[in-house]
Amino acid sequence: MIHLAAAVAWASVSLGQDQPINLQSLVSDLKIPELSPGEPVAGKRVKQTNPGYEGWDLFHTLYLPVDWEQPAATARRWPVIVEYPGNGGYKNELGDECTGRVEDCKLGYGLSAGKGFIWVCLPFVNPAEKNHSLNWWGNADLTAKYCVQTVKRICEEHGGEPQAVVLTGFSRGAIACNYIGLRNDEIAKMWCAMLPHSHYDGVRRWPYADSDAASAAARLKRLGKRRQLIMHELSFTATRDFLKQHAPSGNFAFTALPYPNHTDEWVLKAIPERDQARAWLTEMVRARR
Repeated sequence: MIHLAAAVAWASVSLGQDQPINLQSLVSDLKIPELSPGEPVAGKRVKQTNPGYEGWDLFHTLYLPVDWEQPAATARRWPVIVEYPGNGGYKNELGDECTGRVEDCKLGYGLSAGKGFIWVCLPFVNPAEKNHSLNWWGNADLTAKYCVQTVKRICEEHGGEPQAVVLTGFSRGAIACNYIGLRNDEIAKMWCAMLPHSHYDGVRRWPYADSDAASAAARLKRLGKRRQLIMHELSFTATRDFLKQHAPSGNFAFTALPYPNHTDEWVLKAIPERDQARAWLTEMVRARR
């Protein structure tokens, strides 16, 4: 069922001004933990390289929450947030920017506040350069394969809950939720829910193969009845209209952020939309555990 999670009137946040508030003017209440050397432990964010990629300049980042314990010491399992970054080289006049780097992702930490969830940020695998592609997909099939390998590894080695894995991403990463996350049956079955922020697979054409609406609709069939919270700056109308046409029986909710900024910085701010996203995330993992 397509429904509205939150619709905030533009005027309610403009404080009487002609233009909405620049999100960058709001103070952040969270700071992303710096990457640390060594092995993963509770409250630490590290780089990891998967087996088979030794000698590549390719890695994912892994954050274990402050309440994490060694799986051998507890029967508890932790839900997992998997995140993809946006395209690199992006800047605008509002002060928004995106490097495209794995280590600069923000959504998973802001949505969890560093507690209760394992957070992993994944690369787009570029076999030609043996690294992470800062723009678009590298090799989309290899990127999906790396994702499956990583999620299985995190569940096996660090106590991740296979039934409570959520996929999220900003901009390019939002498109990746379906373009990569629903690429084939193996990867599609891993997710209990998705939260794409700003852009959506199939809503517009992009300069890569199969970005058209028909191809996106074919991928979307693999989602089934699992839920997505679709978020976008100012308006989600284009995505809602696409889904009404191509997945009218899907389980989608929508939230429009009342800021013009194209950024993932909103999860580091104490705003109502973050509270709503956190509540939705908690509901998703509770229902699957």
